[in-house]
Amino acid sequence: MRIRCAAGGALLIALFAADICLGEAALPLGKTLAALFGQLPSGDVLSRIVWDYRLPRALTAMLVGASLAVAGLQMQTLFRNPLAGPFELGISSGASLGVALLVLGGAGSAAWSSSFSGLGYWGVVGAAILGSAAVMVAIVLLAIKVNAGVNLLIIGLMVGSMTGAVVAILQYFTAPELLQSFLLWTFGSVGGLGWTKLLVMGPVVLAGLALSCLWTKSLDALLMGESHARSLGVSVPAARLQVVLTTSLLAGTVTAFCGPVAFVGMAVPHLARPMVGSATHRRLLPGCVLCGAVLMLACDLATHWPGSSTTLPLNAVTSLFGAPVVIWVVTGRKNLQEAFG
Repeated sequence: MRIRCAAGGALLIALFAADICLGEAALPLGKTLAALFGQLPSGDVLSRIVWDYRLPRALTAMLVGASLAVAGLQMQTLFRNPLAGPFELGISSGASLGVALLVLGGAGSAAWSSSFSGLGYWGVVGAAILGSAAVMVAIVLLAIKVNAGVNLLIIGLMVGSMTGAVVAILQYFTAPELLQSFLLWTFGSVGGLGWTKLLVMGPVVLAGLALSCLWTKSLDALLMGESHARSLGVSVPAARLQVVLTTSLLAGTVTAFCGPVAFVGMAVPHLARPMVGSATHRRLLPGCVLCGAVLMLACDLATHWPGSSTTLPLNAVTSLFGAPVVIWVVTGRKNLQEAFG
């Protein structure tokens, strides 16, 4: 396990350096390191590229990957379903609906034109978090009446379809300029945040990750089933609420700042389990953080090829990476469902 984790850490460092060095203009590694450590003159063009654009982008990618991976792990544990995730169970769809109601409804035009500054900036973030929380609470309430995990997954997909229908109606009656802005947001991107936005998103995501670390014992108990959790003295309603709040905070915040990012939350926990070699969340959660950061850095690298000014939609790239993992989970691991009881 230590060797695998060390290899993952080395890969993370390599991808982090590559994400900073590579882009429309490739930067030499030596000068990039010099810029990071403040060894270049103030105002140097290369230093500005590294500090104002490349470094915030790489840090954002790591935060997005880590938060979605942890959110997906919590969903899979809560519902004891290996195909659960924040996107598949409607959390990201709810966040998109919240943003759509704000932006496409007309109230958010100032937010987009001012680049999320002031009240409009907080409004978009708040709308996404409230939208994801509302959908997740609805799914948890439905989970009380549904015993089979597959049925619950279907309910989540249907909730996502309904929110998508509402968004489609809003798009139909929206002015073209607002519609274009919203569509660009739905493609997903970890670029363009800058330090101002990153310093808002970062603490929220880190707080969500820290809270998730506090629930590891409850998550271990929930993985064995609610009856087993109660026998260990765990308050199942409280544990469920804790997972809902932290997952909504993580997935909703990421969706607000970077748009809906598919498949990461579902796929990464399955990559982390063989790496850490344990089903305990005390080890799985850090493993998901590492694997999620690595995967998102790789996806971000794939969105902007060196020497090209074209940037691919992040959501499309993560789907190309994540979908094969899900296929591998379904076809190649017959005992996967047994691991979830």
